[in-house]
Amino acid sequence: MNSSTLISRISIFFFCYILVILSAFSQDKKPNIILIMADDLGVETINSYGGTSYSTPFIDAMAAQGAKFEYAFAQPLCTPSRVQLMTGQYNVRNYTVFGQLDRSQTTFANLLKEAGYKTAIAGKWQLGKEQDSPQHFGFDESCLWQHMLGATNKDGYDTRYSNPVLEINGVPKHFDGGQFSTDITSDFLIDFIEKNQDQPFFAYYPMIITHCPFVPTPDSKDWDPTSPGSPTYKGDPQYFGDMVAYMDKIVGKIITKVDELGLSEDTIIIFTGDNGTDQPVVSMYRGKEYPGGKKYTTENGTHVPLVVKWNNHIKPGTQSDDLIDFSDFLPTLMEVAGIKIPKEIPVDGVSFLPQLLGKKGKSRDWVYSWYSRNGDIENLKEFAFDKEFKLYGTGEFYNLQEDWLEETPLIYKDLDKEGKKAFKTLNKALDKYENIR
Repeated sequence: MNSSTLISRISIFFFCYILVILSAFSQDKKPNIILIMADDLGVETINSYGGTSYSTPFIDAMAAQGAKFEYAFAQPLCTPSRVQLMTGQYNVRNYTVFGQLDRSQTTFANLLKEAGYKTAIAGKWQLGKEQDSPQHFGFDESCLWQHMLGATNKDGYDTRYSNPVLEINGVPKHFDGGQFSTDITSDFLIDFIEKNQDQPFFAYYPMIITHCPFVPTPDSKDWDPTSPGSPTYKGDPQYFGDMVAYMDKIVGKIITKVDELGLSEDTIIIFTGDNGTDQPVVSMYRGKEYPGGKKYTTENGTHVPLVVKWNNHIKPGTQSDDLIDFSDFLPTLMEVAGIKIPKEIPVDGVSFLPQLLGKKGKSRDWVYSWYSRNGDIENLKEFAFDKEFKLYGTGEFYNLQEDWLEETPLIYKDLDKEGKKAFKTLNKALDKYENIR
């Protein structure tokens, strides 16, 4: 063998070796995670779920290209939902008061960051006014509304939409150049994704939109870039449809960027809402009027969309009728990332990753809820439900198929065999959490 042949073979060997190393590195890279949660957006607002009042083409495309869950449920209000979502625990364990997440808690961002993920949050906070709150709970970067500051300025104008006041990594900034908060926060996350595309990242986007005040968006005919913000809390409900369309557009903007960066196979994108649509919005849903039910424990206060896209992992058009609640998100994200949840964290949720991947998974028999806006027992609503029946801790029992607004409680002695069986199952679910708090 001459020297040139030997050198050639050695070069080929090292080239192949490098390819093997790079391939192994690529396979070991954890998936990126993007979690998008619209504010005050019930299931009836999305076309692919049967809503016909608004336009949601990008979320509908997510459902067509990925998976859609028919029975996903949040808490009836923002802070209770966020606490449950971020910690994987029912509010009975760790909820304190509206607008706060107890600093002793561990969030999905804490766990992902400890496992090597770069993490960022943009949108609405409302979980503690300490300057370091987002970082304390695991986020490297943050761009937030209602972090340390309140919802209105000194003149009483709402600060969340046109020319907003946001806090970037704990530093307040008043945008006064005709900006719209949904553009700023989404751009912040896209910048974060671009900067961290070569390593695992977690981008959490609890959107400010579609919460009231209902106001024009930059796509509305009467958008006013000089507006100081709404002078009233509710605004004008006629703009709710514009806000839904803009929310959907921003979801599409994020998905498009992921595709442009070539990350669609490496990134799982999850979309949901934090609770039901606000009043006085009434939408058309599956041929009937459907009133917004935010803050109420009826279906229209808790039933939210859940759509997931992950190219070449989730079979397009996947649909699941399994029950899902917000405690299930943390264990799902941990399973996606290959992270073991520490034993000292009492997680109530169940991962729904198997269902996303076309497997049976561990389906729920019921969903439990401990709901009190300010954490007090006097105003507590505690209940458990399945797809057909719902039982409150106070004893009221409803058939959800026939009485979804819960207007006529059932009497136990009049129940058939199926109804009595459901009552006993749901009563056991309530008993499971009886002595926790």
